[in-house]
Amino acid sequence: MRLKGVLISIALLLPVPIRSAFAAPQNGICSLPEDLQSEVTKKYPGAKVVSPSDLQNDDRKFFEADHKNSCPGLVKVDFYGDGKPTVAFVLIPRGMSKEHTELIVARHDGERWNMMRLGTGGSSPNAPVVWSQPPGEYRDVYGNKTIRATRPVIVFCKYESWSILYAWTGNHVAKVWLSD
Repeated sequence: MRLKGVLISIALLLPVPIRSAFAAPQNGICSLPEDLQSEVTKKYPGAKVVSPSDLQNDDRKFFEADHKNSCPGLVKVDFYGDGKPTVAFVLIPRGMSKEHTELIVARHDGERWNMMRLGTGGSSPNAPVVWSQPPGEYRDVYGNKTIRATRPVIVFCKYESWSILYAWTGNHVAKVWLSD
């Protein structure tokens, strides 16, 4: 019994690698592919992908009701329609509040990830979310603009505030406000 107590005491004194607690998000569904994470770390040092813990309770419930076990800040999407690995993700830059989020779309061209910023998050302490929808016809909230998407689209949304749809037209990104 005495030996067991000594072993426990020694074990408690051994250094525990702090890095392991922070190396990966608690929820693997919000992890970027490893090589993309490396690129994001270079371009946006200290930034993190929006996770369920970045949402207020109501928004988390809204997201989970429509998207079950998905990450609110990351979605795989064939945005360009070429079948290449493509993801859209919402980043909270280091040292910034959730008011300064950025929506990024990244496509792997076979050698590296090419990233493009589609939009920014707006003015709310609660993080916006992202998801994909199938090709189709989408009309803006004002009824003035219609997008006929032939590829899956990206929706960037701040619940109970605004949502913006992004579609690839073949040569540029088009957007419409779905709610404002």
